[in-house]
Amino acid sequence: MKQNRIFNFNAGPAALPTPVLEEIQKSFLDLAGSGMSVTEISHRSKIFDDIINKAMERVKRLLNLKDNFKVLFIQGGASLQFSMAPMNFLSGDKTADYINTGTWATKAIAQAQSLKKNINIAASSEDKKFSYIPKQFNFSENPAYLHITSNNTIKGTQWNKFPDAGDIPMIADMSSDIMSRVIDTKKFGLIYAGAQKNIGPSGVCLAIIREDMLSQIPDNLPSLLDYSVYAEKKSLYNTPPCFGIYVIGLVLKWLEESIGGVEKMEEINRKKADILYNLIDSGEFYKGTAQKDSRSKMNVTFRLPNEELEQKFIAEALQNDLGGLKGHRTVGGCRASIYNAATIEAVETLASFMKEFERNNG
Repeated sequence: MKQNRIFNFNAGPAALPTPVLEEIQKSFLDLAGSGMSVTEISHRSKIFDDIINKAMERVKRLLNLKDNFKVLFIQGGASLQFSMAPMNFLSGDKTADYINTGTWATKAIAQAQSLKKNINIAASSEDKKFSYIPKQFNFSENPAYLHITSNNTIKGTQWNKFPDAGDIPMIADMSSDIMSRVIDTKKFGLIYAGAQKNIGPSGVCLAIIREDMLSQIPDNLPSLLDYSVYAEKKSLYNTPPCFGIYVIGLVLKWLEESIGGVEKMEEINRKKADILYNLIDSGEFYKGTAQKDSRSKMNVTFRLPNEELEQKFIAEALQNDLGGLKGHRTVGGCRASIYNAATIEAVETLASFMKEFERNNG
């Protein structure tokens, strides 16, 4: 493999671990002695059956899931889940609670409302441009579920402590921080995550669903919008995104066997985030956009004194092999996405560049 790869801070599709890319390259033309690429093998073959089963088993081990959870692989990304979740769990005159913490939560709310579902906004941080995670909630009397977005990639905020919903099943979009930290999965009825930020390539969404949620699904849904179909058919009702699932399996193997699991990954992620936030807080040149107690350990968002300097920063960073630092088009500024595959070396190199840029432009 070509060795002059840049340090990739893209928000998604994002960096993949180098050993995973090397394994893909090595086996791409001949997977497991089959004489075929992973993109060519049948999804009904023994080889792929082994791939998907191992991926599901690793998800369960890494997240310490009990036997009452099903692991599913669904196409359509997390955005399809914005509609699929209310279609499955919000029927009749039931109400669901949503907490709005920014763009992706806003989109989830809009999709549920487009289906004419009853939605209660239990909390929102829109009053301060989604720069914080709410702490006060106005829950419905008996909601079908509570929906949250665990990490806000655009604004750089993250739930550092999940809300106490009591017996209300929580549904969480964890696209950008799945497998980055230890979580208590018992709190959740459904977790879904588009793979392209932290666990694989685009084109596949990981869904983790508690079995008791399956009994709530109405019987008139189209097959490919029904979680129970995916659970019954082990995500093989139709041709799944085979390559994406294969890569997810490799990423999870790397996380489990090379890193040492989610707990160890959480320690590394905390160190990476601390390097950048400590630098940002050390002076006046860089300014974080998220309130300190709501800061994301996955997406570090910051501004420079003016937009001209921001453009210069992004351009010079790329010249120094630091890519993907431009903020989301809706908010501007700068953003370093430091998902699991971003190494401490990458973050330290970025921090050194930031110090040098400040010396030359401050």
